[in-house]
Amino acid sequence: MKALTKNAISKKKCGFEICKPESEWRRELGERYGILRGSGTEPPFTGALLGNKKHGSYVCGACGNELFSSDSKFDSGTGWPSFFEPINRECVSLKRDVSHGMIRTEVLCARCGSHLGHHFEDGSRKSRFCMNSGALDFAEKNEKKKRKIKMLIHPLAGQILTFFLLFLI
Repeated sequence: MKALTKNAISKKKCGFEICKPESEWRRELGERYGILRGSGTEPPFTGALLGNKKHGSYVCGACGNELFSSDSKFDSGTGWPSFFEPINRECVSLKRDVSHGMIRTEVLCARCGSHLGHHFEDGSRKSRFCMNSGALDFAEKNEKKKRKIKMLIHPLAGQILTFFLLFLI
């Protein structure tokens, strides 16, 4: 199975931008090693990020590569965090997976080659990226950016707040 697109990042000998010996990955990842480097799968409905409703980005748990936006996340009912599409076509690679007597498409981080989950073409949806919570970290959107946006929406809010702060001092 081909990757979504060719990765523009220069690749090292291992085929990915980030290459480390498995012993180093094992030491750095701890209990997450089995999922990220061993193509493991967490039991359904047990992942910490399954019910996450916060706004932000889902990144690779091994290298921090930004993968999915919370805007693309949806409840597929499968027990794993699911996304319609990655943030961009170059952040993930797809690989044919014939393990466990099934034919599936494995999703790998295009930066470090770590296992993230699987990709499915569904009848009800065009595409479903079904990821392991244990393969992802979540980076919440910066609260300061949210406040700035609110100030832009309500231009007088900043002036009113400044007046009250000066009055209290």
